[in-house]
Amino acid sequence: MQTRWGDLAVSDAHVHFFSHGFFRLLAQQKPGLTLEAMGDALGWEMPPEDPARLANRWAAELDARGVARAALIASLPGDESSVSAAVAACPGRFHGFFMVNPAVEGAGERACAALNSGPLRVPCLFPVMHRYSLENPLVRAFLEAVAQTPSPVIFVHCGVLTVGVRKKLDLPSPFDMRFSNPIDLHSVALRYPNVRFIVPHFGAGFFREALMLADLCPNVYLDTSSSNSWTRYLEGEWTLAQVFRRALDVAGPGRLLFGTDSSFFPRGWQSGIFEQQTTALHQIGVSVQDASRILGENLEQLLSR
Repeated sequence: MQTRWGDLAVSDAHVHFFSHGFFRLLAQQKPGLTLEAMGDALGWEMPPEDPARLANRWAAELDARGVARAALIASLPGDESSVSAAVAACPGRFHGFFMVNPAVEGAGERACAALNSGPLRVPCLFPVMHRYSLENPLVRAFLEAVAQTPSPVIFVHCGVLTVGVRKKLDLPSPFDMRFSNPIDLHSVALRYPNVRFIVPHFGAGFFREALMLADLCPNVYLDTSSSNSWTRYLEGEWTLAQVFRRALDVAGPGRLLFGTDSSFFPRGWQSGIFEQQTTALHQIGVSVQDASRILGENLEQLLSR
């Protein structure tokens, strides 16, 4: 992609794959809710039943934007087969991420089976959504199991969690912020030094705590995705450039992963997020080498086996 630093390979570390299976699982959470009704309420294009067709749509979108690769996230437990099919349909274009509730019996075995099957690469934990502590015995068993897989990487959402699609569909979101602090990941990251952990959105409101975690644990990475509107919770006026400068001071350029938090059509890939973030990085004088790392190389190196 042509960037402020010239032609660089860009990989997006955070794209939600809102598949037919995802919407089918959502529909089960509210009596009478249908895909047609969801499409009308959201004003979105409803995805085709075949996830390979949606994968091809995303591949064409990324081609048009000049994006080399993207991490696709199965955004509800039980929809990992959709992302697996998407990765298989477009070899070399996508990394497979999938949401797991590790506090469910047998989650570790199922996650390991998915990881060892090939297309899927990173399980995603949402403690606030599923209301569990990382010290829950079932979660500890899950982590122990995943830590034994080759080159393990685990995504852990911390901080504020809002799911826009649930709000628009009037679906309940009984989340629990007690399980949102990145500091909760500290003992886990120390316990499993061979596991690399991704904390998205700079900690989503727990920026200070995310920086503390990254400073103390070299196996913790921060993804830069979304509009980062959580800065309104910080004391004083923070610009995105200041956020990047502080994150670079603490974590360095080798542990930041560019992401957009793109999710649905017809909006497609959020080029505006890319422009905001690259503008901020350019403002603070990031070198071409470091820009290349943040915008793509770090993700590719992290997920290489």
